[in-house]
Amino acid sequence: QVQLVESGGGLVQAGGSLRLSCAAAASGSTFGTAGMGWFRQAPGKEREFVAGINWSGDFAVHADSVKGRFTISRDNAKKTVYLQMDNLKAEDTAVYYCAANRNGQVMRPPESYSYWGQGTQVTVSS
Repeated sequence: QVQLVESGGGLVQAGGSLRLSCAAAASGSTFGTAGMGWFRQAPGKEREFVAGINWSGDFAVHADSVKGRFTISRDNAKKTVYLQMDNLKAEDTAVYYCAANRNGQVMRPPESYSYWGQGTQVTVSS
């Protein structure tokens, strides 16, 4: 079982930066074997993949829309995954969710993830 809590969202001007954190309360070594992902959902839109990282942290994938601006990373000792967001744009405005999957790999489809956080709002003003 993995419980996820996101933090770090807020209001920022276009061109600014935010760092999201997702802390996991996981039983045993579950977090260290889980693949982690960040997703976002804007009003009226479907939830979309933003970035994912494998269990060891040595492989990551970023969506084309955020490539070069966002970076996912993880610290297994702290049971935390991060999303560094730079050069934010108005279209990045959304609720951001972190998620964990059981297979330890980077997965794009939301249905591949078994555990979800409650989400944190990111609003970028233009």
